[in-house]
Amino acid sequence: MMPECSGGKQQKMSIHRTLKTGDGLKGTRNVLTRYERILQLEAQGRFTEGEDFPIGLPKTRVLKVKKRAKVKKEKEEVVDGEQEQEPEVQE
Repeated sequence: MMPECSGGKQQKMSIHRTLKTGDGLKGTRNVLTRYERILQLEAQGRFTEGEDFPIGLPKTRVLKVKKRAKVKKEKEEVVDGEQEQEPEVQE
């Protein structure tokens, strides 16, 4: 039974940040399925269907995909083919 607050509502216990499962599948997987490994080996020329046995496949490297930083778009105002310069502030 959970302890009650003075307002009559039940308190909820917090969950440690390492135990949360919200974004668990969005990261890079470090294990491929057998089908994915066969496809990767075929692309490398290390597996041929019919000749090689699909059990006991060699290890394959999983490449991590890095996210590129977004490039901010610079606004350029062009008037009559010339760039408009901002006036300098004098103090």
